[in-house]
Amino acid sequence: MTNPTAALATPPTSLGKYSTSIPFLRRPKVLTGRFAGDVGFDPFGFATSMEQLVYYREAEVKHSRIAMLAAAGWPLSELFDRQITQEIDADFNLNLSPVLDSTDRVPSLLNGGLDNISPIWWGFCLGLTAAIDLKGVQNARYLDANDGTEDSYLPGDYQWDPLNLYPWDKEGQERMQLAEIKHGRLSMIAVTGFAIQEYVSGLGVVDETPVFFKPLFGLN
Repeated sequence: MTNPTAALATPPTSLGKYSTSIPFLRRPKVLTGRFAGDVGFDPFGFATSMEQLVYYREAEVKHSRIAMLAAAGWPLSELFDRQITQEIDADFNLNLSPVLDSTDRVPSLLNGGLDNISPIWWGFCLGLTAAIDLKGVQNARYLDANDGTEDSYLPGDYQWDPLNLYPWDKEGQERMQLAEIKHGRLSMIAVTGFAIQEYVSGLGVVDETPVFFKPLFGLN
């Protein structure tokens, strides 16, 4: 049975000199195919060492996970924020108000409205992300010190799998890692698109494209 935390397999020997994403770009030396989703794409040469590569992968995985939550939470909040706020206020008389603006747009850097969120929540998010980020930096340094061997740390692996979904076999692990990074990258693009679309159109994404969201919940 393979160790589910085994981080880095032996780099594939079939990698060519050029990126598989943009064939006329040379594959950077540090991108050896160790991590899922590595298509040799680093045109600006950000990753110049194993420590930097692991640090950027750690950041990418964290942003991917946040973006996947945001891509689902963004339209859900536009669908249910007012309803949930009204029901909680009616039951507990907390004098709450929805955080959506008059055109049902989610608070964002472009839309504004971030000051409507409780400072307590911002403090909790800041403390949690700082702790996770410090842990990621420590893990990257540990990996670099061990020369990226098999027993080194896998970026984004915090030993948290309460539903036991992560496979034990190597093939299953690689498939899960690739799926996560692909969905994460797509979600980062989607959330950016949500923000720009709402800023340009002045409408919430749910109101502008109800066919994609409201039929799923039977809402008018």
